[in-house]
Amino acid sequence: MRTLRFDIVSIFPGMFESPFGDSIIQRAREEGLLDLRVHDLRDYSLNKHRKVDDTPFGGGVGMVMNVEPIARVVAAIKKEVPETRTILLSPGGRPFDQEKAWELSRLPSLTLICGRYEGIDERVRLHFVDEEISIGDYILTGGEIPAMVLVEAISRLVPGVLGDPESTVEESFAGDLLEYPQYTRPRDYQGFKVPEILVSGDHKKIRDWQKAEALKKTARVRPDLLKKNKRQDKGS
Repeated sequence: MRTLRFDIVSIFPGMFESPFGDSIIQRAREEGLLDLRVHDLRDYSLNKHRKVDDTPFGGGVGMVMNVEPIARVVAAIKKEVPETRTILLSPGGRPFDQEKAWELSRLPSLTLICGRYEGIDERVRLHFVDEEISIGDYILTGGEIPAMVLVEAISRLVPGVLGDPESTVEESFAGDLLEYPQYTRPRDYQGFKVPEILVSGDHKKIRDWQKAEALKKTARVRPDLLKKNKRQDKGS
């Protein structure tokens, strides 16, 4: 059994208590599959008021996070886990997707830095992180929610975290297709019926139906995924 360690750096560490204290994440922590640690960035400030931001050189609106406390917390984490991958959550980072989640899930340790205010001193990006990751083309108040997204998406790929290992293979995006429609009891609800093929008992026909429906849904909702598949096929 291996353990994936997450070190999360934030000025609002309390935001992570509920998401990481319930459900699959908490069970995985109890079983030793995940080691989640949240660091209050203010604890690494040398300012007597525990400030971690200042006005930007050259002028501009808002405040910028200081390089020093971030450098100090990264150094402290690397002293314990030198092999950690340090990631800055930023709207200017590489888009996060399932392929990236698989890549990161294979690492022993991840350090996630949550930005705030108008941004972070550029020296953090240049000298103290390994990469930047974005969860989408929109602006959030800080990096805490993106950090939660990464922890959730990556953790469930760690062997043993999900009860059924096949779940990670069949879900949406696992094969660059959205997941096929799912149904459960009752078979008929107010005239809305489950497709007969799903209760036919013919497993081959069911699989064919699921694949066809996944393709139709992907073409309708995320045609970009089909284009990505075609590009990969041409390059292989």
